[in-house]
Amino acid sequence: MTAQSSNTNAETIAQVAKQAFETSQLLAPSERINALHSIRSELESRRDAILAANREDLKVAQAEVDAGRMSKSLLARLDLGRGDKWDSMLQGVLDVASLPDPTGTVLYATELDDGLELYRVSCPIGVLLVIFEARPEVVVNIAALAIKSGNAAILKGGKESNRTAKLLSEAIQAGLANTDIPTTYIQTIETRAEVSSLLAMDQYIDLVIPRGSKELVKNIQHNTRISVMGHADGLCSIYLDESADVEKAKRVVVDAKIDYPSACNALETLIVHESLLKTVWPEVARALLAAKVELLCDEITLKALSSMQNPPQNLPTLVKPSEPSTYDIEHLSLTLSVIVLPSLQSAIKFINQHGSGHTDAIITESDTSASTFCRGVDSASTFVNASTRFADGFRYGYGTEVGISTGRIHARGPVGLEGLVIYKYMMKSRDKAGHIVGEFGSGKKSYKHQRIEASFVPF
Repeated sequence: MTAQSSNTNAETIAQVAKQAFETSQLLAPSERINALHSIRSELESRRDAILAANREDLKVAQAEVDAGRMSKSLLARLDLGRGDKWDSMLQGVLDVASLPDPTGTVLYATELDDGLELYRVSCPIGVLLVIFEARPEVVVNIAALAIKSGNAAILKGGKESNRTAKLLSEAIQAGLANTDIPTTYIQTIETRAEVSSLLAMDQYIDLVIPRGSKELVKNIQHNTRISVMGHADGLCSIYLDESADVEKAKRVVVDAKIDYPSACNALETLIVHESLLKTVWPEVARALLAAKVELLCDEITLKALSSMQNPPQNLPTLVKPSEPSTYDIEHLSLTLSVIVLPSLQSAIKFINQHGSGHTDAIITESDTSASTFCRGVDSASTFVNASTRFADGFRYGYGTEVGISTGRIHARGPVGLEGLVIYKYMMKSRDKAGHIVGEFGSGKKSYKHQRIEASFVPF
């Protein structure tokens, strides 16, 4: 495909997405719910074919890993048949369908004058361009959220999941075909050239959401005028406070590291209070080594492990010295950076300097320390005695998520339905002659600005 033909094709995709969005705005919200149930049925009926395509994608991806051209963490994200991922994906569609409609809600209402009412009302953003790597279930997750929130979407997955994404997209469009929502409401593209063209089409695309590596996110941010929502890294930390309970620490830290190491909410850095070097830290390290986690330790935490009683047999192979750059790395594997610090305040400073603003946690029995940590750490999510793996739209009760935002915009943390709506203002005059601004001012009428209690617009 030539650059010109790619640009033409991309513009057609963007145009019909915009048209589909505009058409959908006059449909009843119930039609969006019908669409989601229809899509879920289509996905279930095509399960065997979709998982077969996913196995083909995995086979090709494994060859890329063996050749050193793909990371193991990327391969892990590609597997749609892993654990309960398929069932969770389908349940996510139903969960989103059952959530309250985020559009049409009155956020603020006031009477400016007798018979002149102003309403601020939630509404969809418009057309979303979502670019992600590897995880094929993202096609369904984002399609569900986009449909429920009234947004059209153009989706671009990684080439490593093309076979799976193609069949998922066909199932989604088949589901839409059973409703009044245009089938072009959710579209997928396959080439980087199309992405490059779409990033320049701010007349059609309203928001870009990248999900993937730091390089992917940064590249998109630097190559578009369109607003971008997302995060570049998932450098999540846990701080073991001086009052940390050893059993609680072991349980939470191990879960945060091993539950899904390649996820952006997995633990990457463990910070140990200096008072725990001979008590809690060795026991936490023992639990991590039992789970075959490689520990990159600073000099002090490394020395503390060298004097362990009955050290694990794999300690010499899995415990290694860290380097200064270690604490700026998102490992996405069974590798954990470890450092000792003298105080809660120094831990907060360290996290704000080296973290990515995603999710960080403290293990403590002190309410004062918990409060200080949660308010001092400048991250989208801050937890007390809970695994960083809880930072997820499904677990937060959003049904699923469109991604994680660490930016300072209207949406932060796991972004569900509420993060995919903005608002507009609606005004209506009930005066027989209508209202004009010229009637207000010095020596004329004054504005009432009397609040109206309303949950929906009465016209």
